[in-house]
Amino acid sequence: MGQIPRSALLLGLAGVLPFLWGALTTLMPAFGLEMSGIIGSRFIGPYVQLYYGAIILSFMSGVLWGFATKAEGQAATAGYTLSVLPALWAFFMTGGGPVTASINLIAGFIGLLLLDWQFWRMKLAPPWWMHLRVLLTALVILCLLTGIV
Repeated sequence: MGQIPRSALLLGLAGVLPFLWGALTTLMPAFGLEMSGIIGSRFIGPYVQLYYGAIILSFMSGVLWGFATKAEGQAATAGYTLSVLPALWAFFMTGGGPVTASINLIAGFIGLLLLDWQFWRMKLAPPWWMHLRVLLTALVILCLLTGIV
C-alpha cells in the first residue's frame, strides 16, 4: 500500500469533523444545549452525525461508482451494482430513532469498508486507499458510538 497523498488525508480528516462535533455535543450535554440555541438542534449531537452520515454513505457510493468505471464487462457490472449499496443502505436504514439509526450507520460504514477493500483488491482504487479508509472509518465509528452509549 502506498502513502496517502497529503491532500486526500487532510480532506478526509476534515470530512470527519461533523462526526467529531456531534460526538462532542453528545458527550457534553450542557455545551450541546447551548449550541442548540445558537445553531439549531439539527446541528448538534447524534442528529448532525445521522444526517451527515447518510450524506457521506451516499457520497461514497459515487466514489465507488467512479472506481467501477475502471473495470470492464462483468467486473464493471458488479462494481456498479455494489457501488449503489451504501446510498441505498443510508436511505432505508437511518430512520427509527437516533440509537437505531446510529447502529445502522455503523453497520453501513463497516459494509462500506468491505466494499472499499473489494474495489482496492481488484486494483480499481489507489494503492493507498485502504490506509485512508481504515483510519476514517475507525474515527467515524468511534464518533457514532457516542450516540449509542
